[in-house]
Amino acid sequence: MRLWHHDLLPYLPRSQLLAQWRELNSIYAKEDQHVLINYVYEYPKEDLYAYSLMVVAQMQARGFQIRAWDKYEAYFAAYRTLKPSQLPRQPFAKHHDGAYLNVCFFNLYEKWVCGQKDYPIELFESLKNFWLTKTAAQNSDKEVFLNSLLRSIS
Repeated sequence: MRLWHHDLLPYLPRSQLLAQWRELNSIYAKEDQHVLINYVYEYPKEDLYAYSLMVVAQMQARGFQIRAWDKYEAYFAAYRTLKPSQLPRQPFAKHHDGAYLNVCFFNLYEKWVCGQKDYPIELFESLKNFWLTKTAAQNSDKEVFLNSLLRSIS
């Protein structure tokens, strides 16, 4: 169970994006406790709502049909009237930081390296370019590191 870094939602393979919606619904229904998601309960519910809206927007942009809205609607009943300006632009800001971006990137990198069938090279290349751009200011050695990794598997 994982909530992917919000900046990586556009780069998730189909199966990870669909699984993200299932995991969110599990949180809505049971408020699951899991080492990878427990941090969500440390934030105002608006953070989870903003994140959920990001996932929904990405699913809709890809033409995915969301059939079950009941858990989402029940969980966020009191928040549905909030305007986008009232929601955090970067949900879970203390956890969805540069380090977590790297963790999620390398998790997705592993899926691509292992040949996940619904992870086309174009999507991975977009992810790689995003990650390199996003992290370039933090550490210029990452591009060298990533390129050496990519060469080692070629």
